[in-house]
Formats: sequence, C-alpha cells, structure tokens
Amino acid sequence: MSSFSFRSESGIVWLLMAVLGLSLRHPSHLYRGVRRIAPVMFLLLLGESVFCDPLPNTALLDWEGDLAARMVAGIGTYLDRETLASVERRAQHWNRDFSSPEAYEKSVQPNRERLAKILGVVDERLPARMELVATPSDDALIAEGDGYKVYAVRWSVLPGVDGEGLLLVPDEEPVADVVALGDCDWTPEMSVGLVSGVEEAAQFPRRLAENGCRVLLPFLIDRQDTYSGNPKVKMTNQPHREMVYRGAYEMGRHIIGYEVHKILAAIDWFEQDTDGERPIGVCGYGEGGLLAFYSGALDSRIDTTCVSGYFSPREQLWREPIYRNVWSLLHEFGDAEIASLIKPRGLIVEHCEFPDVDGPPKERSGRSGAAPGAIEKPSLEEVQSEVFRIDKSLKSDSIHLWTGSGIGHPGNDAALFPFLMEFGAMPPPKASGLPPKILSRPHDPEERLKRQFHQLIEHTQTLKYDSPFVRDEFWSNADATNVETWVESTKWYRKYFHEEVIGALPNPTMDLNPRTRLVYDEPEFTGYEVVLDVYPDVFAYGILLVPKDLKEGEKRPVVVCQHGLEGRPQDVSDPSVDSHYYHQFGCQLARRGFITYAPQNPYIGEDDFRVLQRKANPLKLSLFSFIVRQHERTLGWLSSLDFVDPERIGFYGLSYGGKTAMRVPAILEDYFLSICSADYNEWIWKNVSFDHKYTYLFTGEYEMFEFDLGNTFNYSEMSGLICPRPFMVERGHHDGVAPDEWVSYEFAKTFRRYDLLGIGDRAEIEIFDGPHTIHGVGTFEFLHKHLDWPAPDVRE
Repeated sequence: MSSFSFRSESGIVWLLMAVLGLSLRHPSHLYRGVRRIAPVMFLLLLGESVFCDPLPNTALLDWEGDLAARMVAGIGTYLDRETLASVERRAQHWNRDFSSPEAYEKSVQPNRERLAKILGVVDERLPARMELVATPSDDALIAEGDGYKVYAVRWSVLPGVDGEGLLLVPDEEPVADVVALGDCDWTPEMSVGLVSGVEEAAQFPRRLAENGCRVLLPFLIDRQDTYSGNPKVKMTNQPHREMVYRGAYEMGRHIIGYEVHKILAAIDWFEQDTDGERPIGVCGYGEGGLLAFYSGALDSRIDTTCVSGYFSPREQLWREPIYRNVWSLLHEFGDAEIASLIKPRGLIVEHCEFPDVDGPPKERSGRSGAAPGAIEKPSLEEVQSEVFRIDKSLKSDSIHLWTGSGIGHPGNDAALFPFLMEFGAMPPPKASGLPPKILSRPHDPEERLKRQFHQLIEHTQTLKYDSPFVRDEFWSNADATNVETWVESTKWYRKYFHEEVIGALPNPTMDLNPRTRLVYDEPEFTGYEVVLDVYPDVFAYGILLVPKDLKEGEKRPVVVCQHGLEGRPQDVSDPSVDSHYYHQFGCQLARRGFITYAPQNPYIGEDDFRVLQRKANPLKLSLFSFIVRQHERTLGWLSSLDFVDPERIGFYGLSYGGKTAMRVPAILEDYFLSICSADYNEWIWKNVSFDHKYTYLFTGEYEMFEFDLGNTFNYSEMSGLICPRPFMVERGHHDGVAPDEWVSYEFAKTFRRYDLLGIGDRAEIEIFDGPHTIHGVGTFEFLHKHLDWPAPDVRE
C-alpha cells in the first residue's frame, strides 16, 4: 500500500465491504483479506496522525495516487524538454572553419566520423566489384527503355553481404553516375515501371536514365514481416527493417548503416569504373531519401544529393519506426546539421508526399512483438524551418527547396532540374510515359528479399560470435596485475560505460528535499515511503524498512532490494504481499536486522516506459541514465541517516532488478557489493541470437537493445567494473531467462578475474532447483558475510 487516502469511518467501511465482497466470491480468500487490511484498520482507528509521522529531518510526504506512474510521466516531461533544448545545444559539438572549402571539410570531419559511428558505418568494405546476374533461364539484360538498357546486377559490400538491384545504362556516354533509391517498399522494378506499384509520375530513376544518367537502383529491405523470425523459434510482426535493426544495434551496427554501406560500395565501383572522372549523385525518396541524405553527408565523393519525402525537424524521432532510432543522434545532429556535412556540395530538398506508414504490420495469431512507430508528413512550415537552420549555420546560399503543395510525387521537375543542372545537364523533359520494354523475365523479387534479409541477419550473428575477441581488444588496457592496478586501470572503462553506453545525465543541482511518511508498523520493523528530488519533474521514490531493535548510536548495513519488470517497492517490502517472485525479501532481510530500501525503478507501464527509452536514445541517454542518478541520490540520502553505515550498502536485484545490479553498481562505487538474481547470463547472445528461444529479438521488449554493447560490455565485463567489490549471482535451474550453460559460461569469466586477483572468495554463484525467483539462501549468507552482520542464529 503506497498511500492511504481513506482515513475515515467511511474508508474503514469501504475496506470491510471490499474484503467481504471478495470473500463472498472467493471464500478461501477471507483469511488472507482480513490479514491484509487488519494492520491498516488498526492504524486507521488510532487516528490520522500515525500516518503523518515522517522520519526525523524529513518533510511529510503528502503525494497521493500512483507514484510509479507519476515517475514515468515526470521522466517523459524531462525528456521532452531536453529534446527541444538539444536544438540549440548541438552547436557546442561543431567547430566549423569557413576560411576555405578545404578548411571546412577538415573542421567537420570529426562530426562526420561520429555520424558514421552511430549509424554503424564502421566496417571496411570489400574491393569494388560489380557483376551481372543471370541464370540459365533469366538473362542479365532484362529490359530496354528510351535510350537506355536495364541490367540485373550484384556488387560486393561486406563479407557475406552483397548489394543487389538494377543498373540502367544509357546508350550514349553518361552525364553522371547516380544511385537512385525509392522508398523501401518499392522494388527497383517498380521504380522503373517493369512491374506495377509506383505511379509513372513517381518513377524518377528512369527519368534520370532518360536524361543521360547511368543509374543504379539498390534493393532495400522492406517493411513487411514475411521472414521476421525463426520458424523453429518464433515468428513476429516486426517489419524486416526492425528485425535487422535489433541485433545490429546491439552490435554497433544499424539497418541504416548496412544500406548506406551498399550505396557507398556502389560509389566505390562508380569511381573505379570511371577513374573518378564522372560526377556522382544520390537521389532518394522516403526511406531511400533518408539513405541518400546520410550517404551524401558521409561521403564527399558524392557531388549532389536529392532528398525527397524525408527531410524535416527530427525532434519527434521517437514517434517514428524504431528502425530509425539512432543512438545520440539529436545530441549532435538534426537534419540541418547533417545537411551541413553535405554543403557546399549540392543538396536538393523536395517536399512532397511522405510514405504512408501508420505502424508495423498488424498483430495476428503467432505474430507479435513489433515496436510502435509511424511516419507522419511534416508541414511545409516545419520543413522550411529546418532548411532555415542550415542557412543560419552555414551563412551560405539557400538549399534548393521544391515546396509545391506538399502533395506532389517525388522526382518533380522542380527537384530534378537543379539535381541534373549540378552535372551540367539540360533540364529534364516530361516523362515519356513509356516504361522499359521487358526482354527477359525480371528476377524473383521474393527470393531476393529473402536472400538480402538473411545476409544482414547472418552478418549480425557473425558479429555476435566474434564479439568476445572484439571485447578482449577493447579491454586490452585493463591491468590485472593486482587489485590496485585493476582498480586504477578500469576507471576509464567505468567512465566510458557511463557516458557512451548508458548515457550520463548531468549532476543533479536540486536539493534532496526528502519527504517521508510511515506506511508499515510491524513487530520487527517500521516502513516509510520516501521521495527525493533529482531534477525538475524527476524524483526518486522507494520504501525504507528500519528494524525496531536498533540501539542508540548504532549504524547498520543497508540492502537495497530492487524489483523487476512492472514491479513496485511494495512487491518487495509490503509485509502483506507475498509474491512468488520476491517472497518479501525486503521484509525478510529487515527481520534479519538489515535496514532495507526498495527503490521504484521506472520500467513500469508497458509502452509508457518503453517510450522513455525511445525519447532518451537520440539524446545519448537511456532508462538507466535516470536510474543511475536516482540511485546516486538515494545512496547520498541513506548515507546521511544516523543509523546507516555508509560503508556497508549492498545491492540485491531480481530480473530487471538484476539488470540494474549489473549496471548501477558498475557505475556507482558507493555500493559495497552487488547480487544479480534471475538475470545474469551471456547477455549478448540473449539480445542478438537468431537461433535460441531465449532471445529478445522476437519479443515485445524493444527497449532492451543498447547500442554497441556487444563490442564493449558483456556481463563479465560489467562485473569487472564491480570488481574488487563482492559480487554474486543467484540462478534457478528452471529460470527461462537463459539456460544454465549460458549463465555458467559467463560467470566462469567473472570468477576467473576475481580468482586471479587473489579475491576469489568475493565472487559466488548459487544455482538452485527453482524458477525465476528470489531464493534467499546463499545470497542471504553472502550478505551477512560481506556486510559483516551476524545471521539470526548467531546473533546475541
């Protein structure tokens, strides 16, 4: 019970009626119901003053309602405010030099490199190679248009990853080489009129070929869900782009980055084929516009970029499909900042209809788990405001902007004219209206989709298998000669983990302003709800249990007891609630003489809290950015209490609380020890594996993925940041989080580190015959041992 708003006779009557009603429906619940409300009724009868008693040196907590929901809403308000503020703050990450084009390119190169990093464009591409694709029954030359021929082609990109599509080759010497990209739901064949699906007026790739350009149309992964899942494990309704995004994101890659690589690999070939003597352009619509935009920003070999049906302010990125989520993007880049990486090269922005995407494919039997997200067309005024920000930052000529009515097709004359003029070509004529004549049956688009999709999935699996070696290299500067060298050399890794992986919020400047109220009065302990300020609209909340046998002047150890997904402090600390997950472990430890504190973490409210992750990621933040600061404030307050020993504060968390046990004590060294229950395992496999039933790839928990974690911190590395402090894992044989083998494999690495440092007695694992639950046997012994507090059977 988090609060009591019924402090009157009518409230007591209401409680009695509720219990009796429940008992009439379920007579077996009568005893349980009476037991649950008896302490409340007793205290209510004593009078309202009992509930108004705060802890000394704290104000009275008078908030009512659902404090967990209030916490989630407050963090959302904070993130909304910070998203708007990010627009002006981005300037601090730029140091543009306008003294010459060369100086400008050099000055923005660090920004370009950071953009490449967060988009996952980090791999070395294979040498350029373009080949015609033919079979005994299908020729590579598949069509012939007005002054050009159409070929099926494939080109090398990364090991195991090819680009595929169509190449339109003019009969005369080309005026330019162009990569043209329709929306991802358009096949290349649709874009040139070989099959239906795209109106003739929108078939801008073939108009470019008709006007003398050699045009490559890469195939893009679409938004359908046909192959999204593993038939041997589970199928989902995730768009193909989302399924690739999930595993790639964890491995520091991205569906955007993979397809940008395909574009840049094509440009590698263009440049090789012409010795760099022919101008190069990219032109795209919808998702293709996004890819053209990023490609133009990353590669200065691209002379001109045309972006259609994409450009706008990006502050509502969290509402868009999750496969557009880019870690830290808005921290440094909006569309205007990305455009500044293209200028002074040519950039054309076309405002027209946007792709109609109102969400992922619909849920249906056997198909679920997709993240919400839609594409909404911005107003002309919004697009113009973002264009104005480019001009303001560059102090240069305006971007070409085709405004029209906002309802036109992509590739309008007003957009293609300046695009072709950049290459010295004449204005484009009206479309001929005659699609290419088919000479050979177009290649099977379904087989190509399946092949291209699984190539990217397999690439993420290869990255997963290679990740231990990548992490070893990343950790090569950690010195395990002895405990002292380990502590000193891992400071850099702790800072990196906090700032680059979790995301570091600024230090709070608000006063703690502790507010408390008495909520439990048990024979062995009293319980208080606690609220502490962190930032405007952001607070820490939890329940403190204080044993009644405290002696005057005594300082005792504290165990912070953390709930899991959709949990509350009451699940841990309410003496009338006996969850089969938590078994009142906060109460149990308080009865053993520990002070306990159960914080509310903000992973509650289903999509309400998952949206926080979506809002946070583009700001270089995550849910744990807030959780770290909330725990930091809580530790500061607990340490200030007269009866708390600040040197003996331990952490014990279950499930999502176990995730907290890995991340928060790794950053906050004031936690003396950490116990991870029902969560510790081979975390990268858990997030990236396409072949195991334990993976998050196929679930609705889309907030789980942490950018580039696979190359930096698995659970053994996180425990390395807790080391040399005591660390323990609690694991049930029948816990569905992961198999025992994954847990044991990862813990072996943790234990080895402790043991080689001569402190093997500080790392333990208990595996018991049970499910996803607090077992409370070996872990309780661990707490008594390391927090130096005698167990009940040896206390005086």
